[in-house]
Amino acid sequence: MPKLCVNIDHIATVREARKTTEPDPILGAKLAILGRADGITVHLREDRRHINDRDVLLLSQSIKGHLFTLEMAATDEMLDISSKVKPALVTLVPEKRQELTTEGGLNAIGQKKYLSDYLRKLHSNNLTVSIFINADKEQIKTAKDIGADFVEIHTGPYAENPNEKEFNIVKEAVFFAQGLGLKTNAGHGLNYQNTKPIAQIPNIEQLHIGHSIISRAVMVGIKEAVKEIKDLINL
Repeated sequence: MPKLCVNIDHIATVREARKTTEPDPILGAKLAILGRADGITVHLREDRRHINDRDVLLLSQSIKGHLFTLEMAATDEMLDISSKVKPALVTLVPEKRQELTTEGGLNAIGQKKYLSDYLRKLHSNNLTVSIFINADKEQIKTAKDIGADFVEIHTGPYAENPNEKEFNIVKEAVFFAQGLGLKTNAGHGLNYQNTKPIAQIPNIEQLHIGHSIISRAVMVGIKEAVKEIKDLINL
């Protein structure tokens, strides 16, 4: 079965809404691991809208022994940060300032020369590299050509419309990538209703799931949180 890597970006989103210190994504990561997460994923964006540099550094130090994936754009700044932090996996993703979340896979074909040089620099720093990519055979082939170790298949279209056709597109992309010798991950939009079929595709290494887990945690944990502060008030 694939490993579960929990994306904790939205714990930091709540923190940044008030520019305070809580909720603490580092504590959230530790609790996720106590819940049997195999790893933690964060996206360090250019605008630092949620996860910040300090979070990345503390996570790299505090969850040793578990998978730590750093999602990032292919920029000079992120090359420097990832080379210092040394996450278990770097996942290159497209990034637009105005988007709410990542809107699609990286266009490896359109940036083939640049990405080939960029991956060479990452590899020279002993980093393992994945590319978040649409379920498109030409894009996957290009990811292989430029030296990616993994591809993470974008499951957004399936998650939005989880029917047999969309599922088969994901499955065929996974099998195609594996046939090229690429390790495969999957993620984006996966939730408690649509994850199981994806998890059953053979030899997917990791599932990266965030928003649905954090959303669920808000609901199933609020009763206990209210009870705890009520008990304090009634002391």
